[in-house]
Amino acid sequence: MRVCIIVLDSVGIGALPDAADFGDAGAHTLGNIYKKRGKLALPHLYAMGLAHIEDARLPMACPTSPAAAYGRMATRTRAKDTTSGHWEIAGLSMETPFATFTHFPETLLAAWLERAGREAKWLGNMPASGTQIMDALGEAHMKTAAPIVYTSADSVFQVAAHEETIPLDELYRLCAIAREMLVGDNFVGRVIARPFLGKPGQFKRTENRRDYAVPPVGETLLDALEKHGQKTLGIGKIEDIFCNRGVGYVNHTTNNPDGIAATIEALANTATDATLIFTNLVDFDMHYGHRNDTEGYARALEYFDTRLPEIKAALQEDDLLIITADHGCDPTTPGTDHTREYVPLLVYRQGIRPVALGTRTSLADIAATIYEGLGHGRWREGESFWRLI
Repeated sequence: MRVCIIVLDSVGIGALPDAADFGDAGAHTLGNIYKKRGKLALPHLYAMGLAHIEDARLPMACPTSPAAAYGRMATRTRAKDTTSGHWEIAGLSMETPFATFTHFPETLLAAWLERAGREAKWLGNMPASGTQIMDALGEAHMKTAAPIVYTSADSVFQVAAHEETIPLDELYRLCAIAREMLVGDNFVGRVIARPFLGKPGQFKRTENRRDYAVPPVGETLLDALEKHGQKTLGIGKIEDIFCNRGVGYVNHTTNNPDGIAATIEALANTATDATLIFTNLVDFDMHYGHRNDTEGYARALEYFDTRLPEIKAALQEDDLLIITADHGCDPTTPGTDHTREYVPLLVYRQGIRPVALGTRTSLADIAATIYEGLGHGRWREGESFWRLI
């Protein structure tokens, strides 16, 4: 059996009970997109059972008997970031979540730039949308060559730079140094290089983004499969999220169409010995959720839906397909940060029982199910739903 997990990055399906603690009361990425737009053409996802999920708030013009097992999952880790979400999908929740900031200590920033051999000058150091801070500070950055530093409600240290002002190699070096320093009380989930090009009023991010995560704080499903001699293929930014640990093969695609195509190719390749194909589709989050682009988000969902039949057609007889998300990022809310939400769970294979999987209490249920399904027994976290399907 091979397993394919596709993470629709940030496609949440309703506020978690503690969402108000995160400022996210009323968040519902899928439901609010549908409500604001008035339509969401996802016939293949609806046929799998997406609209049948509890509190989905989606149109029910779909088969009464779904073609897949369906449910929703809560995030046990008290966070709403990409790294902890993916780690939990892989069976590792965090007792103490990553640190978040409204701004970083100036002594830390000065030490960072001193270590890099640069003048202790920076721009920003505030929570901000990447596109907004790029437009607001991009011109000053080009004049001073000072890096733009910003964060969000998520656990991130982001460094934006114009590629003609701070070359990519230097930007990546700055981020690598920051990653080494952001530990202890300043332990953030990701350092992100955010390069851009253009001129004032016409700045545009490039696809040369690079994420600097930290190694998982415990064993993940990927580590365990490696010990069993089974390989993982990471598509998209999976190897960044897991610091290459447990990822035997890498295809670092940079957008949804390429990630979908790479997933289909991997599934269709019967010669591959990857037991787990783990894909992150980043555009929902990066291009649309963080930019409050409801229409763009909806179109990206509809595009994925058009490719879903190809994904299913590429499955071999015993393959298991799991479609889920890592957190929410409701583009209809006033803010541009991730939102604390349940995530959808759709599980498909040939001959599957299309059962309701209910509301799961941890994303680690996915790892527990895969581990049992592959014949390795019980995973230390989560509750397997293998015998239900």
